[in-house]
Amino acid sequence: MGSHSLSYRVLGAISLSHFCNDMLQSLVLASYPLFKTGLNLSFGEVGLITLTYQLTASILQPMVGLYTDKHPQPYSLAVGMCSTLLGLLLLSVADTFALLLCAAAMVGAGSSIFHPESSRVARMASGGRLGLAQSIFQVGGNAGSASGPLLAAWIVMPQGQRSLAVFGLVALLALVLLIGVGRWYGQQYRGRKQSQQTVVAPVAPHVVRRTLWILLALVFSKHFYMASITSYLIFYLGHKFGISAQEGQYHLFFFLAAVAAGTLLGGPLGDRIGRRRVIGLSMWGIAPFALALPYVGLEMSAILSVVIGFMLASAFPAIVVYAQELMPGKVGTVAGLFFGLAFGLGGIGAAVLGQLADRMGIEAVYQLCALLPLLGVLAIFLPELHKTPAPLREK
Repeated sequence: MGSHSLSYRVLGAISLSHFCNDMLQSLVLASYPLFKTGLNLSFGEVGLITLTYQLTASILQPMVGLYTDKHPQPYSLAVGMCSTLLGLLLLSVADTFALLLCAAAMVGAGSSIFHPESSRVARMASGGRLGLAQSIFQVGGNAGSASGPLLAAWIVMPQGQRSLAVFGLVALLALVLLIGVGRWYGQQYRGRKQSQQTVVAPVAPHVVRRTLWILLALVFSKHFYMASITSYLIFYLGHKFGISAQEGQYHLFFFLAAVAAGTLLGGPLGDRIGRRRVIGLSMWGIAPFALALPYVGLEMSAILSVVIGFMLASAFPAIVVYAQELMPGKVGTVAGLFFGLAFGLGGIGAAVLGQLADRMGIEAVYQLCALLPLLGVLAIFLPELHKTPAPLREK
C-alpha cells in the first residue's frame, strides 16, 4: 500500500485498540463499588482513587504528546498498554488502599501514553482524509467507554474483584495489535524523516492563542453538558417520570448510540464542508434542543437526547483536527491536550453536578445545564484556516 493511501487496516487496528483501552478504563471506574465494599473504603478514599487516576490519565497526556512530537516513539503505544495490563492485574488482587492507588495510577498512565500517539497514527494513516481517520479512531473509544459499565455489571460485580484479571486478555489483544501498529508507524516515520517538509502555521501566534481559548471553552461546554446526561440521565428520568432504572438504561443507551454515530460522521463531514462549519453547527446548533429538553415529556425527551447526542459528538473529531491544523507539528501535544481535557472535564463535571443535584435537585441541574450549549456561539469567532500542504512521504 502506498504511503499516501488511506489505510483502513491501520485505522481499524488503532480504533479496536482504542475500544479495548477505553473499555478497560471505564471498567475500572465502574468497579469502584466493589472496592468500596471489599476494602471498607470511605467515600473520601474512593475520591482519592479517582483523583489519582484522573491526574495520571488526563494531566499527563499533553506532556506525553509534547515529548513525542519531538521524539516519536513508535512502540510507546505497546508500552502504554503494558502499563494498563499491569495496573488491571494489580487491581484484581489489591488488598490495601495503597495498592489500589498504585494500580489506578498505572491504568491512568497507560491511557495518557495511548491517546496522543494513537491520534498521531490515525493522522498518518488518513491518506489526507484527516477527519474521517479521526472519527474512526474516536468511535472505538466511545464504544469502549459505553461497554465498560455493562461488562462490570455482567461479570465483575457478580464474580468479584479477581474477575478483573480475566480482562487482561483484552489488554493482551490490544498489545498484539499495537505492536503491529508500532512496526507500521516506525516504517512510516523512517520513510518520511528525510522528506518531510516544514509546514508554517497559517495564522499569527496571537490568533493561535485566542483560537485555542475558544476551543477550550467549547470543549468545556460540551463535556460538562455531556456529563449531565451520561452520569445523571437515569436519575433525572426516574425522578421526573417515575420510570425504572432499567428503562432509564435504554434511554441512556440510545443517547450513547447517537454519540457514537455523531462521532463517526463529524470527521468526514468536516473533510467535506469544513471543520469550522461542523464545529459551529454542532455546538450552537444544539442550543434550542438543549433548552427544550428539561420541559418536554418522556417520549420527546428520548428524541431530543438522541438529536443532542448526535450533533454534540460530531464536534469533537472536527475540533481535534482543526486544532492540529492550527498548530502544525504539534499533533501529539494537541491530541494529549484535548483528550486529556475531555476526560478531566467529564470527571470534574460529574462531581460538580452531583454536588449541585444534592443541593438544588436533579431537575434544577438539568435546567441549569441546558444553558451550557449557549457557549457554542463562540464558534463564530473561530478563524477559517487555510489548508497547508501535507508532509511529503516516501513510498
